[in-house]
Amino acid sequence: MRAVIQRARDAHVSVDGQIVGGFSGPGIVALVGVTHDDDLAKAARLADKLYDLRIFGPEHAVAGQSADLGREVSASDLELPVLVVSQFTLYADTRKGRRPTWDAAAPGHVAEPLVEAVITHLRDRGATVSTGIFGADMQVALTNDGPITISIEV
Repeated sequence: MRAVIQRARDAHVSVDGQIVGGFSGPGIVALVGVTHDDDLAKAARLADKLYDLRIFGPEHAVAGQSADLGREVSASDLELPVLVVSQFTLYADTRKGRRPTWDAAAPGHVAEPLVEAVITHLRDRGATVSTGIFGADMQVALTNDGPITISIEV
């Protein structure tokens, strides 16, 4: 599995002009791609990795949280929200020519349950998770904070 995550000040995803998920305030936007040999164990590892990466500072803490969290903290430490958007294009192969191929991306019937497994694992850990709609034409808007953008592969 593969994800591109961004530390964001706010974010939302729209389908047909309607906002279907998002957050205000600090959080993580996670674009998640699935390939053919991915499984539930990889989905759980990906969820843990993106939620536990120390990419926030104590200035991202919200009212009522301890200011004594240390210099680098995770979304998990701060109980920050996550916006998960499925993104098969993360497995684009651009090595030849000008047209990407998508052969490495898992088909929808394989990918959708694994993206859902990432979401479920994050929620089981206590994260507030919003999502796009699998397979829909989505528009994602965010304010990248930093900017911080990180690729993760498990």
